[in-house]
Amino acid sequence: MADKAVDIFKQLKLPLLLVVSLWSLEIIELMTDRSFTTWGILPRKVSGLRGIFTAPFIHSDWDHLMSNTVPLFTLSLITVVFYKRIALASILMIYVLTGAMVWLFARGNYVVGASGVVYGLVSFVFWSGVFRRDAKSVVLALIVLTVYSGLFAGILPQEERVSWESHLFGALVGIFTAYLFKNVKADDSVEEVETRENYEESYYLPRDTFAMTKSERARLEAIRKAQEAEDYRNRTGWTTDST
Repeated sequence: MADKAVDIFKQLKLPLLLVVSLWSLEIIELMTDRSFTTWGILPRKVSGLRGIFTAPFIHSDWDHLMSNTVPLFTLSLITVVFYKRIALASILMIYVLTGAMVWLFARGNYVVGASGVVYGLVSFVFWSGVFRRDAKSVVLALIVLTVYSGLFAGILPQEERVSWESHLFGALVGIFTAYLFKNVKADDSVEEVETRENYEESYYLPRDTFAMTKSERARLEAIRKAQEAEDYRNRTGWTTDST
Protein backbone atom coordinates (compact mmCIF):
# COMPACT_ATOMS: atom_id res chain seq x y z
CA MET A 1 0.00 0.00 0.00
CA ALA A 2 2.81 2.39 0.92
CA ASP A 3 4.62 1.67 -2.36
CA LYS A 4 1.44 2.38 -4.28
CA ALA A 5 0.98 5.71 -2.51
CA VAL A 6 4.58 6.68 -3.31
CA ASP A 7 4.06 5.77 -6.96
CA ILE A 8 0.89 7.89 -7.15
CA PHE A 9 2.71 10.83 -5.57
CA LYS A 10 5.54 10.54 -8.10
CA GLN A 11 3.05 10.64 -10.96
CA LEU A 12 1.25 13.67 -9.52
CA LYS A 13 4.41 15.60 -8.63
CA LEU A 14 5.17 17.17 -12.01
CA PRO A 15 1.57 18.11 -12.94
CA LEU A 16 1.03 19.61 -9.48
CA LEU A 17 4.33 21.50 -9.64
CA LEU A 18 3.33 23.07 -12.95
CA VAL A 19 -0.08 24.18 -11.68
CA VAL A 20 1.26 25.46 -8.35
CA SER A 21 3.89 27.50 -10.19
CA LEU A 22 1.26 29.14 -12.40
CA TRP A 23 -0.99 30.04 -9.48
CA SER A 24 1.85 31.21 -7.27
CA LEU A 25 3.00 33.77 -9.82
CA GLU A 26 -0.54 35.05 -10.32
CA ILE A 27 -0.99 35.42 -6.54
CA ILE A 28 2.34 37.27 -6.29
CA GLU A 29 1.18 39.65 -9.03
CA LEU A 30 -2.05 40.27 -7.15
CA MET A 31 -0.37 40.81 -3.77
CA THR A 32 2.38 43.09 -5.07
CA ASP A 33 0.19 44.90 -7.60
CA ARG A 34 2.76 44.16 -10.30
CA SER A 35 2.57 42.77 -13.82
CA PHE A 36 5.05 40.20 -15.10
CA THR A 37 3.98 40.61 -18.72
CA THR A 38 7.40 41.95 -19.68
CA TRP A 39 8.78 38.53 -18.75
CA GLY A 40 6.83 37.06 -21.62
CA ILE A 41 8.18 36.23 -25.07
CA LEU A 42 8.94 39.32 -27.15
CA PRO A 43 9.52 37.96 -30.66
CA ARG A 44 12.91 38.59 -32.25
CA LYS A 45 14.10 40.82 -29.41
CA VAL A 46 17.08 39.74 -27.31
CA SER A 47 15.29 40.89 -24.17
CA GLY A 48 12.40 38.60 -25.07
CA LEU A 49 14.52 35.43 -25.13
CA ARG A 50 14.02 34.88 -21.41
CA GLY A 51 10.32 34.56 -22.11
CA ILE A 52 10.93 31.19 -23.75
CA PHE A 53 11.40 29.83 -20.22
CA THR A 54 9.16 32.18 -18.19
CA ALA A 55 6.17 32.98 -20.43
CA PRO A 56 4.21 29.72 -19.84
CA PHE A 57 4.00 30.56 -16.12
CA ILE A 58 2.65 34.10 -16.63
CA HIS A 59 -0.99 34.91 -17.43
CA SER A 60 -2.78 38.09 -18.34
CA ASP A 61 -5.65 37.63 -15.85
CA TRP A 62 -7.45 35.05 -13.73
CA ASP A 63 -9.70 33.89 -16.58
CA HIS A 64 -6.64 33.24 -18.70
CA LEU A 65 -5.03 31.29 -15.85
CA MET A 66 -8.10 29.17 -15.09
CA SER A 67 -8.64 28.31 -18.76
CA ASN A 68 -5.14 26.77 -18.87
CA THR A 69 -5.00 25.16 -15.42
CA VAL A 70 -7.26 22.13 -15.93
CA PRO A 71 -6.01 21.09 -19.39
CA LEU A 72 -2.36 21.58 -18.37
CA PHE A 73 -2.80 19.41 -15.27
CA THR A 74 -4.86 16.75 -17.06
CA LEU A 75 -2.66 16.43 -20.13
CA SER A 76 0.62 16.48 -18.22
CA LEU A 77 -0.78 13.79 -15.90
CA ILE A 78 -1.80 11.63 -18.89
CA THR A 79 1.70 12.01 -20.30
CA VAL A 80 3.39 11.13 -17.00
CA VAL A 81 1.16 8.12 -16.30
CA PHE A 82 0.98 6.54 -19.75
CA TYR A 83 4.30 7.61 -21.31
CA LYS A 84 6.54 7.33 -18.25
CA ARG A 85 9.85 6.81 -20.00
CA ILE A 86 9.50 9.85 -22.26
CA ALA A 87 7.22 12.09 -20.19
CA LEU A 88 9.82 14.53 -18.86
CA ALA A 89 11.73 14.75 -22.15
CA SER A 90 8.48 15.26 -24.11
CA ILE A 91 7.14 18.00 -21.82
CA LEU A 92 10.48 19.84 -21.80
CA MET A 93 10.76 19.61 -25.58
CA ILE A 94 7.24 20.98 -26.08
CA TYR A 95 7.88 23.71 -23.50
CA VAL A 96 11.18 24.95 -24.98
CA LEU A 97 10.64 24.41 -28.71
CA THR A 98 7.21 26.02 -28.69
CA GLY A 99 8.62 29.11 -26.98
CA ALA A 100 11.56 29.22 -29.39
CA MET A 101 9.27 29.10 -32.44
CA VAL A 102 7.05 31.83 -30.98
CA TRP A 103 10.13 34.00 -30.45
CA LEU A 104 11.23 33.42 -34.04
CA PHE A 105 7.95 33.73 -35.95
CA ALA A 106 5.13 35.28 -33.89
CA ARG A 107 3.87 38.85 -34.09
CA GLY A 108 5.87 41.51 -32.29
CA ASN A 109 3.89 41.66 -29.04
CA TYR A 110 4.53 40.09 -25.66
CA VAL A 111 3.21 36.52 -25.52
CA VAL A 112 2.34 34.97 -22.14
CA GLY A 113 0.46 31.89 -20.97
CA ALA A 114 0.68 28.10 -20.97
CA SER A 115 -1.69 27.59 -23.90
CA GLY A 116 1.18 26.79 -26.27
CA VAL A 117 2.25 23.96 -23.96
CA VAL A 118 -1.37 22.80 -23.66
CA TYR A 119 -1.74 22.62 -27.44
CA GLY A 120 1.58 20.80 -27.62
CA LEU A 121 0.44 18.16 -25.13
CA VAL A 122 -2.93 17.70 -26.86
CA SER A 123 -1.11 17.20 -30.15
CA PHE A 124 1.48 14.90 -28.57
CA VAL A 125 -1.10 12.56 -27.03
CA PHE A 126 -3.25 12.49 -30.17
CA TRP A 127 -0.41 11.90 -32.64
CA SER A 128 1.22 9.32 -30.37
CA GLY A 129 -1.90 7.27 -30.98
CA VAL A 130 -1.54 7.77 -34.74
CA PHE A 131 2.16 6.88 -34.84
CA ARG A 132 2.24 4.07 -32.28
CA ARG A 133 -1.08 2.40 -33.16
CA ASP A 134 -1.18 0.28 -30.00
CA ALA A 135 -4.48 -0.02 -28.18
CA LYS A 136 -3.56 2.21 -25.24
CA SER A 137 -2.27 5.08 -27.38
CA VAL A 138 -5.24 4.93 -29.75
CA VAL A 139 -7.73 5.06 -26.86
CA LEU A 140 -5.91 8.05 -25.33
CA ALA A 141 -5.90 9.78 -28.71
CA LEU A 142 -9.66 9.29 -29.09
CA ILE A 143 -10.29 10.61 -25.57
CA VAL A 144 -8.20 13.72 -26.20
CA LEU A 145 -9.86 14.24 -29.58
CA THR A 146 -13.30 14.06 -27.97
CA VAL A 147 -12.56 16.24 -24.94
CA TYR A 148 -10.35 18.86 -26.56
CA SER A 149 -11.66 19.00 -30.13
CA GLY A 150 -12.79 22.58 -29.51
CA LEU A 151 -9.19 23.69 -29.18
CA PHE A 152 -8.39 23.05 -32.82
CA ALA A 153 -10.07 26.27 -33.87
CA GLY A 154 -7.49 28.12 -31.78
CA ILE A 155 -4.70 27.50 -34.28
CA LEU A 156 -6.33 29.97 -36.66
CA PRO A 157 -6.22 33.78 -36.33
CA GLN A 158 -9.23 34.98 -34.35
CA GLU A 159 -9.06 37.57 -31.59
CA GLU A 160 -6.30 40.15 -31.82
CA ARG A 161 -5.20 39.56 -28.20
CA VAL A 162 -5.00 35.76 -28.56
CA SER A 163 -1.67 34.33 -29.70
CA TRP A 164 -2.83 31.82 -32.25
CA GLU A 165 0.83 31.42 -33.25
CA SER A 166 1.70 29.80 -29.91
CA HIS A 167 -1.26 27.42 -30.37
CA LEU A 168 -0.14 26.51 -33.88
CA PHE A 169 3.53 26.10 -33.01
CA GLY A 170 2.65 24.10 -29.89
CA ALA A 171 0.58 21.72 -32.02
CA LEU A 172 3.39 21.34 -34.57
CA VAL A 173 5.97 20.69 -31.85
CA GLY A 174 3.61 18.12 -30.32
CA ILE A 175 3.48 16.26 -33.64
CA PHE A 176 7.27 16.37 -33.93
CA THR A 177 7.73 15.11 -30.37
CA ALA A 178 5.26 12.25 -30.84
CA TYR A 179 7.05 11.19 -34.02
CA LEU A 180 10.49 11.48 -32.45
CA PHE A 181 9.59 9.16 -29.56
CA LYS A 182 7.18 6.86 -31.42
CA ASN A 183 9.49 3.85 -31.14
CA VAL A 184 10.29 4.30 -27.45
CA LYS A 185 8.26 1.73 -25.53
CA ALA A 186 6.27 2.68 -22.45
CA ASP A 187 7.21 0.96 -19.16
CA ASP A 188 4.35 -1.52 -19.30
CA SER A 189 5.38 -2.59 -22.80
CA VAL A 190 8.91 -3.29 -21.59
CA GLU A 191 7.60 -5.35 -18.69
CA GLU A 192 5.38 -7.31 -21.05
CA VAL A 193 8.35 -8.18 -23.26
CA GLU A 194 10.47 -9.19 -20.28
CA THR A 195 7.67 -11.37 -18.91
CA ARG A 196 7.22 -13.06 -22.27
CA GLU A 197 10.96 -13.75 -22.51
CA ASN A 198 10.98 -15.28 -19.02
CA TYR A 199 7.97 -17.40 -19.95
CA GLU A 200 9.73 -18.67 -23.05
CA GLU A 201 12.63 -19.90 -20.91
CA SER A 202 10.22 -22.34 -19.19
CA TYR A 203 9.43 -24.29 -22.37
CA TYR A 204 10.54 -27.97 -22.27
CA LEU A 205 11.67 -27.87 -25.90
CA PRO A 206 13.43 -25.01 -27.70
CA ARG A 207 10.95 -22.68 -29.45
CA ASP A 208 12.49 -23.45 -32.87
CA THR A 209 12.15 -27.24 -32.51
CA PHE A 210 9.41 -27.53 -35.11
CA ALA A 211 11.20 -25.19 -37.49
CA MET A 212 14.00 -27.80 -37.90
CA THR A 213 14.09 -30.71 -40.32
CA LYS A 214 13.65 -34.29 -39.13
CA SER A 215 17.35 -35.07 -39.46
CA GLU A 216 18.31 -31.92 -37.55
CA ARG A 217 15.94 -32.85 -34.73
CA ALA A 218 17.36 -36.41 -34.63
CA ARG A 219 20.92 -35.08 -34.47
CA LEU A 220 20.00 -32.65 -31.70
CA GLU A 221 18.28 -35.45 -29.74
CA ALA A 222 21.36 -37.70 -30.12
CA ILE A 223 23.59 -34.92 -28.79
CA ARG A 224 21.22 -34.38 -25.87
CA LYS A 225 21.18 -38.09 -24.95
CA ALA A 226 24.96 -38.31 -25.23
CA GLN A 227 25.29 -35.32 -22.92
CA GLU A 228 22.89 -36.87 -20.41
CA ALA A 229 24.88 -40.12 -20.47
CA GLU A 230 28.12 -38.23 -19.93
CA ASP A 231 26.60 -36.33 -17.01
CA TYR A 232 25.41 -39.63 -15.48
CA ARG A 233 28.87 -41.20 -15.78
CA ASN A 234 30.45 -38.17 -14.18
CA ARG A 235 28.05 -38.34 -11.24
CA THR A 236 28.23 -42.10 -10.59
CA GLY A 237 31.69 -43.08 -11.86
CA TRP A 238 30.00 -45.74 -14.00
CA THR A 239 31.86 -46.92 -17.10
CA THR A 240 31.13 -49.52 -19.79
CA ASP A 241 33.42 -52.52 -20.55
CA SER A 242 34.31 -52.42 -24.21
CA THR A 243 35.81 -55.99 -24.19
